[in-house]
Amino acid sequence: MSAPLNGKKIAFLATDGVEQIELTRPWNDLQGAGATLELVSLKEGELDCYHHLDKAKSFPVDSVVSNVDANSYDALVLPGGVANPDALRMDEHAVSFVKQFFNKGKTVASICHAPWTIIEAGMVKGRTLAAWPSLKTDIANAGGTWVDEPVHYSDGLISSRNPDDLDAFCAKLIEVLAA
Repeated sequence: MSAPLNGKKIAFLATDGVEQIELTRPWNDLQGAGATLELVSLKEGELDCYHHLDKAKSFPVDSVVSNVDANSYDALVLPGGVANPDALRMDEHAVSFVKQFFNKGKTVASICHAPWTIIEAGMVKGRTLAAWPSLKTDIANAGGTWVDEPVHYSDGLISSRNPDDLDAFCAKLIEVLAA
């Protein structure tokens, strides 16, 4: 099996309330493609994942967002869930971390409600992205365009609507990072 992402280091930014499949599926696919992954969160210890509104598994945090820099990574993955991006957008370090990736022209991958953090970072204006349908107005108010597509890629941003889009989301993420 080839490992097209050998040498690539990817940060996953998440906190309690993250939708488990939106964390684990891209993680497993990227790991299988040879990438080195790091789970970055708001605090040390573990973060609690959810399956919709039901608590699921907990996962160990590798790094705290206040102690990391985008220069250490090739890309950023922002899984969704409702509570996860809502908490992230309230943390100045998380917002700054997201902004760094955009300012450095690095790949950012966002699914479901994750664009809330991108909106808070001021990085949606002029961009087109897919997200959970309830974010359509938030994206428009931030100067972006919402699209109803399984995966959308432009200007370094890979975005999808929901867990049903994970096949397309993960495939596009690997394709872009392998290029």
